[in-house]
Amino acid sequence: MKPLAGVRITDFTVHAAGPFCTHLLAQLGAECIKIESRLRPDIFRKPHPVYGRTEPSTFDQVSAGKLSVRLNLKHPKGAELARALAAISDVAVENFRAGVMARLGLDWAGLSAANPRLVMVSVSSSGQVSPDSRFAGYAPLFGAWGGLGTLSGYADGPPMEVRHMMDHAAGLNGTFAVLAGLHGRARHGQGAYFDVAARDVACASIGEYLLQAASGVAPERWGNAHPGMAPHGVYATAGGDAWVAVAVREDQEFQALCALIGRADLAAEPRYASAAGRCADRARLDVALEAWTSTQNAEAAAQALQGVGVAAHVSWNPQAIVDDPHLRARGTIVDFAMPDGGTRAVIGAPMRFSNAEAGIERGTPKLGEHEDYVFGELLKLSREERSLLEQQEVIA
Repeated sequence: MKPLAGVRITDFTVHAAGPFCTHLLAQLGAECIKIESRLRPDIFRKPHPVYGRTEPSTFDQVSAGKLSVRLNLKHPKGAELARALAAISDVAVENFRAGVMARLGLDWAGLSAANPRLVMVSVSSSGQVSPDSRFAGYAPLFGAWGGLGTLSGYADGPPMEVRHMMDHAAGLNGTFAVLAGLHGRARHGQGAYFDVAARDVACASIGEYLLQAASGVAPERWGNAHPGMAPHGVYATAGGDAWVAVAVREDQEFQALCALIGRADLAAEPRYASAAGRCADRARLDVALEAWTSTQNAEAAAQALQGVGVAAHVSWNPQAIVDDPHLRARGTIVDFAMPDGGTRAVIGAPMRFSNAEAGIERGTPKLGEHEDYVFGELLKLSREERSLLEQQEVIA
């Protein structure tokens, strides 16, 4: 049995951050009912040329395993049905701009009045109540505003965009909030509301750099380098766009590396006898290492480095991950049938339990696929009532 079996979620989320939160909860066994409409479907159901997608593949990665119903939340009757669904749910999750749910009558005040045991989580750019709460944002803005962007990139270059990682980090924090709320409810019987701001999540990811700034030290952009290890980076190999990541920490690892690449002269230099000395001259060591890796097959280079005790691995592309037998065996990569009739590899549960199960049991839902169950069985609407609501574009 899955840990959250029997838990029901009313899922108002769209795009990535919120859907990833409920996606994780669904993999833990929660029944996740995703609310969309034909007029305003989740944007990830559509191709997204900006991200180079000609088909909506990202939707599969955050919505597989969920149930789908259509509701026009801007119609008073649509909002009323959403409240009725939340009233028989354990959890509600949303990630609209601050103020949207209140205007619909679907905020914490509106939903908890009918269900005091409800656990609700809002995931937004800057939180629900703050000077910047109405600021709309997507993942690159979260990272930029939270300081991650200015710390990403090379020392001689501009700040770099931090994209989907921020959506998923915010969603993961939303998952933690739901689990904390369910745990608290089991202890004292009351629901709770949680306000998760992606900007806060980004700031919480740069703690050591905030300490540096507070002490008057300007943080640096390190690129692929590391302040305490050298060589440390991603190095080109033979055969085109193929790279190997290498990290040398201990003195004996550096000695072994030099022997492998035929640079005993570097190993003999006193200034490279310590990590501090190697870090002070990292550029020269990077050149020496890449002179060797650029003549090697990426996989062979990684295996040779590992063989002498140096941490190294090929920098995999997505196709290598999808094809990896290890990830397939663990169920991290699984294949599911998609609404278009094809099959797609999706990300399975990232955790394993000794006495429970986790994972995806079905593929991506078609829009409105589960309305017989949700509207008919759960909300007890007759066929005639549903037909009328469709005519009124409440269910649409």
